[in-house]
Amino acid sequence: MTGSRRRLNASINVVPYIDVMLVLLIIFMVTAPLITTGVQVDLPQAAANPIDQAHNEPVQLTVDAKGNLYLDIGSNTDKPVSPKQVVLMTKAVLTRKPNTPVVVRADGRVPYSEVVHAMVLLQQAGANKVGLVTQPPPSQKS
Repeated sequence: MTGSRRRLNASINVVPYIDVMLVLLIIFMVTAPLITTGVQVDLPQAAANPIDQAHNEPVQLTVDAKGNLYLDIGSNTDKPVSPKQVVLMTKAVLTRKPNTPVVVRADGRVPYSEVVHAMVLLQQAGANKVGLVTQPPPSQKS
């Protein structure tokens, strides 16, 4: 044969991969704040020690300013549930995982009787201890 053979180029062009990565990064940065869902409540402020959530994610029952109940179990956590549903759904979770912490997130403007009613529903479902979620005072935020 006359002439020289072509040499193979074994390098990979990574520029297209970097472009795709930057586009994905921008998409995730824009959508990440939208992923956090929940019911907006104005928590009362109190200097309390945080609970240990390392092992079990707590069941949260939220009471909004209008007295509606929201349970963070299932797919429709942003829709109000009836008191009967609260008892049934919480009982199902506590039957499977008896040591699951149970907490109430109540708006600071909700009457005390509504918070007590929510706690009674959770106790009817089998929760021995029910915690109250508060927000730290402004001087203690880190």
